[in-house]
Amino acid sequence: MPTRYWVGVVSRNHVQRGVAGGFAQVCHGKCAPLRRMSPGDVLIYYSPKTERDGGVPLKSFTAIGIVQADEPYQVEMTPAFHPFRINVAYDTQVEAAPIHPMLSKLSFTKQELPVHTLSIRESVATSSFHER
Repeated sequence: MPTRYWVGVVSRNHVQRGVAGGFAQVCHGKCAPLRRMSPGDVLIYYSPKTERDGGVPLKSFTAIGIVQADEPYQVEMTPAFHPFRINVAYDTQVEAAPIHPMLSKLSFTKQELPVHTLSIRESVATSSFHER
């Protein structure tokens, strides 16, 4: 199967937790988006803000990694919250890359004058990452 590229839309502080722990957790812990990923797929995180609740605008790609596991697994974060995760090997040398200079080259963005927006309806989407 060819490599697929996934974009997760997640606040930077949550991305940092995943990178430190070697896992991905998306869509408030849902399993279905992770099940669509396969070992060798590339996950790229886009962080609109520094923190989920509050924070400051960031609008940058904040992490990239390779999916390692076949199946998502469930963890207990609190007695009432058991999110699903999948193992990811992240490139820890990556620095945040602002999206603005790349907008016209990304296939999953659309230009709406005077601003560009991400045309992602879910918080995880697949992309071919071809240039326009």
